[in-house]
Amino acid sequence: MNNLTIEKLMQLKMPGMAAEFERQLATPSASDVPFEHRIRSLVDHELTLRDNRRLQLLLRKAALPQNASLENVDYRTVRGLDKSLFLSLGTLDWIRHHNNLVITGPTGTGKSWLACALAQQACREGLACHFIRVPDLIESFVVARGTASFVNRIRLLGKYDLLILDDWGIDSFNKRAQSDLLELIEHRFESSSVLITSQIPMTSWHATFDNKTVADALMDRIVHSSYQIQLSGESMRKSKAPGGKRSKREEKD
Repeated sequence: MNNLTIEKLMQLKMPGMAAEFERQLATPSASDVPFEHRIRSLVDHELTLRDNRRLQLLLRKAALPQNASLENVDYRTVRGLDKSLFLSLGTLDWIRHHNNLVITGPTGTGKSWLACALAQQACREGLACHFIRVPDLIESFVVARGTASFVNRIRLLGKYDLLILDDWGIDSFNKRAQSDLLELIEHRFESSSVLITSQIPMTSWHATFDNKTVADALMDRIVHSSYQIQLSGESMRKSKAPGGKRSKREEKD
């Protein structure tokens, strides 16, 4: 009878409850636990399993290049990171309110790492994220236009609560890329969030666009709805040099 119950739980796609039921059957003292407590344990195990599966799915879709977390953010290194601001951003209210975030600063100051830490926290809280380098994004647009799937590509990217665009401005934008980026930002405007990392200060972004009309429209949609973090200082990668090792739990860029 018990085996039949376990099989039915598996048929109902409740492996967490099935596993906990088996554990209770194998634990003689479990029969002394009140019935309602045993049921609660079954339900809790099922919910925990589903939450873990959802998190792993969100992390796979996020494609984060670094295993970063808010718990391991390095506030000791002098680089202009406002701790109170970043802790506030860690609540993710800016994503829920469809605001944006721009992190700028020299190479090696931890821009991508901080973006990944925020994205991982978002995944933990059930928000869909996706990380992509801007050069790869532009290339994907070229391929999408060649296969008449550009509109679908924009719609797919629009499904993420948070889209991380890494290395903004590392390469110059041609006219097609400028228009494509505007269409992407326009599609997500006031409905989802964008996190942009760049070595170029925001004050210099406008000059990287040949089409000033597109530049005006794009900057208007980003600047006025964005929080900004301006990092400074030397590359944190120097700490990886021989004699400068960090703890495995500490932030790496």
